[in-house]
Amino acid sequence: MRSTWLALALLVIAGCGSEDAASVDDSVRWRRVFDQLPGALISVSGTSEKDVWTVGGDPGTGATVLHFDGAQWRALDTGMNVDLWWVHPFAGGPVFFGGSQGTILRWQGGSFEKMTTPSDATVFGIWGTSPDDLWAVGGVPAEPGKAFVWRWDGSTWSVASGLPKPKVASYFKVWGRSADDVRIVGMDGAILEWDGTSFSEAASPTTTRLLTLYAEPEGYWVAVGGLSNAVVLEDHGSGWQDVSPSGLVKASIGVRLAGEDGYAVGNGGSVLRRVDGTWQPEDTGIQVYGDFHATWIDPKGGVWAVGGDLLSSPLVHGVMLHKGPPVSASIEGQ
Repeated sequence: MRSTWLALALLVIAGCGSEDAASVDDSVRWRRVFDQLPGALISVSGTSEKDVWTVGGDPGTGATVLHFDGAQWRALDTGMNVDLWWVHPFAGGPVFFGGSQGTILRWQGGSFEKMTTPSDATVFGIWGTSPDDLWAVGGVPAEPGKAFVWRWDGSTWSVASGLPKPKVASYFKVWGRSADDVRIVGMDGAILEWDGTSFSEAASPTTTRLLTLYAEPEGYWVAVGGLSNAVVLEDHGSGWQDVSPSGLVKASIGVRLAGEDGYAVGNGGSVLRRVDGTWQPEDTGIQVYGDFHATWIDPKGGVWAVGGDLLSSPLVHGVMLHKGPPVSASIEGQ
């Protein structure tokens, strides 16, 4: 089945590369890396521009997992028919993946291991300071009160101690600046904060779903979401403030920061960039059929945006754009 997936991917790539010729200024040029891959691409992250992971939907042949080593991509077979919603890599490994059916996978030593988890609810986000200290969040978006927060202590995934009774159907992402400064966002504008000892519910300026959040270790916080319009929140130390651009009708889904710079991606292939402290639309110059779901900024400043048809079943038509020097679209099958 993997050979069929690879053949389709290579056929699509061969047909769409001509529009993305070299630019005079590589640093400000968006290019299409993939388009119409069998599975939607839902998450992207890495430890360097030579260690990039993107994961996503199961088009019927298994979960989509691609790894880039700086020269080419490699398709990895998890052996599981699930959708993967998040990837969290550590330099040198391991790499953790979260997805549907309560799935958490660990990639280590060249193979996947399915970890035992407390339930079969969807895992939408994973973050941690080390491979032995992790958080996982998710839920059942159609069922109020099903949001969860799990902890990994190096041996067992369990429900986080002291977690307030969830009021929402799902939490979507978790991130931290340190082990004692962790935040979680979810449905209905929910924001949880962990100070290393206990949870608190932060005052949120929105009741709209928040889908992703991010902060650098010494930086400010940003969270994005929305339904029919983009919602962008920031916290510079005095509480969350709504800094959403006005007049935008496309929700933001993924976000990443690099100092004062930042990118948010979302519905309809939309991209926002943080310029001089404000979020402004950025035209990639490339038409995207579908939605972006995640973005990542590598240590060299390259920007990666991934998505696909996120409203279909199965989740299909994976797309990736990259801003920076050209990136290979060559995929090696396992």
